[in-house]
Amino acid sequence: MADSIDRFITVPDGLTLHVRIHGDDNPGIPVVCLPGLTRNLLDFEDLARILAAPPYSRRVIAISSRGRGLSNRDPQPARYTIPVEAGDVISVLDQMEIASAAFIGTSRGGLILHVLAMTHLERIERLVFNDIGPVLDVDGLRQIQGYLGSRRTPANFAEAAEILRATHGAEFPALGGEDWAHMAQALYREVDGQVVADFDPDIAEQFRNADLSQGLPDLWPQFAALAEKPMMVVRGEHSRLLSRDTVEEMVRRHPGLVAIEAGGQGHAPLLHLSGLAEEIGGFLQR
Repeated sequence: MADSIDRFITVPDGLTLHVRIHGDDNPGIPVVCLPGLTRNLLDFEDLARILAAPPYSRRVIAISSRGRGLSNRDPQPARYTIPVEAGDVISVLDQMEIASAAFIGTSRGGLILHVLAMTHLERIERLVFNDIGPVLDVDGLRQIQGYLGSRRTPANFAEAAEILRATHGAEFPALGGEDWAHMAQALYREVDGQVVADFDPDIAEQFRNADLSQGLPDLWPQFAALAEKPMMVVRGEHSRLLSRDTVEEMVRRHPGLVAIEAGGQGHAPLLHLSGLAEEIGGFLQR
């Protein structure tokens, strides 16, 4: 198993981001992992270990966006935006002297990649979208608003796992007890004896207050900028955010796109389960 190392990288506005590197001595173009709205780099821990070990032997870099995990919280919550977080990714790449990378973007991480398609296309060698695309279904966005607004504070990690299972279990029948416990360890942290969600509450508040009455603009122009890039999309079988119709249209517009469905999972799939890691590893090697 490849070792991992942690770095804390300061971006231009002074905040420090937590970065974890697996297989730092592995050669070739690195793989950069970008997590979702309230998630952090631990989302990719198991996938990164697989990709950093033989037969793939990739250098894998996972980044916790500002306000998530061990990255600094922003004293100006208005800066929790996708363009700002896209700029943070480029700052991390610059400071690590990475000219280009393969990217895996989960949910919001995939939206960041749509921004980078317009601003730093040359930094993208290939990319994997995890349950995200140019069109976001309003039903899925409202679902996220709902569970962000109703999250209870658990007494311990076991209760945190049960809260996650109660909230998401219907969409994730493929997950067992160990999976929910593992997820709880990734999404919660103990602070002063209390188990708390491991992100700035201002991020959830900002999303809960978003007006979804008119839906969101599509990102087909940004997607079109990626026409020459090798691309994979993973859709959760029960996802309410990324529809099968959107995936079909992505395939129509990008004929080389590899589309796979994560059986028994919703938004967003855990990428180390059910052979998904091997599918992704093979795509990255092609």
